[in-house]
Amino acid sequence: MTDVDPPDVDLPDGEYTAVVDNVEDGLATVFFERDGDEVGNAVLDPSRLPPEGRRADAILSVTLDGGRIDSAAYEPGRTERRAEAAQDRFDRLSERPPADEEP
Repeated sequence: MTDVDPPDVDLPDGEYTAVVDNVEDGLATVFFERDGDEVGNAVLDPSRLPPEGRRADAILSVTLDGGRIDSAAYEPGRTERRAEAAQDRFDRLSERPPADEEP
């Protein structure tokens, strides 16, 4: 991937999980996580991401070097598992609680 100024992301160098929040108007909003915690976000040109990861809810493994994306790989299995977990939470929350039985 090519370098651009200013840096893509204001985070320390290293490996991160990146979650694409959305891609619209020619920009991708991406949240970065480390050890399960959100640690930052950035608005990027989608060309900085792998083609299959240029969509909302895509999960990527990203390595940052000098504030720039050095490598990014789409994680289809992790993307699917995260989508299923979110749907399961939604389904549980949308269920009606059992009615209290009156004596």
